[in-house]
Amino acid sequence: MINDADLLVNDAHWAFGTGFEDPLAGVDTTVPEGVDAAGLARCCLMLGDDALVLSQRLSEWCSRAPDLEEDIALSNIALDLLGQARLLLARAAAADPSLVPVLPEDSPVPAEDALAFFRDAGQFRNVVLAELPNGDFAETVTRLLLFSTWRLEVFEQLVTHADTVLAAVAAKGRKELSYHRDFSARWFVTLARGTEESRRRVLTAVDALWPWWSALDVPAEVDVVLEQVFAAARVERPEVPPAEDGGREGGHTAALTDLLADMQSVARAHPRGLW
Repeated sequence: MINDADLLVNDAHWAFGTGFEDPLAGVDTTVPEGVDAAGLARCCLMLGDDALVLSQRLSEWCSRAPDLEEDIALSNIALDLLGQARLLLARAAAADPSLVPVLPEDSPVPAEDALAFFRDAGQFRNVVLAELPNGDFAETVTRLLLFSTWRLEVFEQLVTHADTVLAAVAAKGRKELSYHRDFSARWFVTLARGTEESRRRVLTAVDALWPWWSALDVPAEVDVVLEQVFAAARVERPEVPPAEDGGREGGHTAALTDLLADMQSVARAHPRGLW
């Protein structure tokens, strides 16, 4: 007879994972000839960190959005980004295992979760734009518009990457990002052309976020899209200098430290936690 204790021993899973199977199971993760493994891993790590951190930020809106429809929409966008993060961090770990934090040998933590939960803020390579506090709904919409428009173009370019794993992640992700961009663009225009107060909040958000947006390596195609959205919203692009450190080299705000303290607290307190 098999009792509950046997089931726990024989079918134990790490308590803080996002799933119980390798997200790249069955996929050939061999780095293609001619592709620099370290460069590929760094690219995946940066994009994975972007998605992970913004996903955590957006999840903070759960039960707090202006109405139920937007509450569900923001939660689903957060889940989309979390899925992208898991795949990208797993690919980074497979391409360059040295990136993964060293944990006890008997730890059940998957590589992508080790990267998410057991690195300090200075080891994250996300853009600062992703880590900033949510602010009000107008600021969240504006940040999502800037981020998703930029990320969508990055993914459009990555679908032809020589690494078929990264190319497949990009092909899947661009469909999600198209929705993220359209959702945020619709709300950006609605708020900017709504009441005097909603417009004031949008303009305040644009001014606050623009230095971090300007710090990104923005393809020309993204500028064209934003010009169309800003024109429809009757919003002028601010003339402000870019922030000095966009986050790629590990320079972050105190907001990321606080976010990680919340996100990682249980995993770090119980690194061998099983259920």
